[in-house]
Amino acid sequence: MSDQSILDDRSPETALEWERYFDLRWRVLREPWDQPRGSEKDELDSESFQVALWEGEVPVAAGRLHFNDPTEAQVRYMAVEPQRRGYHLGSRILGLLETRAAMEGAKRIVLNAREEAAGFYRRHGYEISGPAGLLFGSIPHVRMEKHVG
Repeated sequence: MSDQSILDDRSPETALEWERYFDLRWRVLREPWDQPRGSEKDELDSESFQVALWEGEVPVAAGRLHFNDPTEAQVRYMAVEPQRRGYHLGSRILGLLETRAAMEGAKRIVLNAREEAAGFYRRHGYEISGPAGLLFGSIPHVRMEKHVG
């Protein structure tokens, strides 16, 4: 894929689109660590802003934004198809989430990043604010934040 402009950015709408969206999250963020289907979802999904980059009917990158309080938004479930990495799709998703957060009044965006992804978020203006524990007992995370308002 050399032209990312052909990708449509939008939230899933139909039942099939939601199924494909959650499948991407599971395959990228849970399956490699032997986590069961369903672990890619949580109780905040229904009240969150979710967006994906779609190549036709297939999502190739995704992310979610929810608010922890009226001024603090949190990014979660950032996922890019492994074969699509290196085309700035994660940057596009993050930009869409940050724009939405600012539009809705966020002053700060927080996230828990895998240590190997911290550099990506640093390049987008996030700073490490502390440790964020281990996911699945083996994947170290750091808490990161960015002031936006």
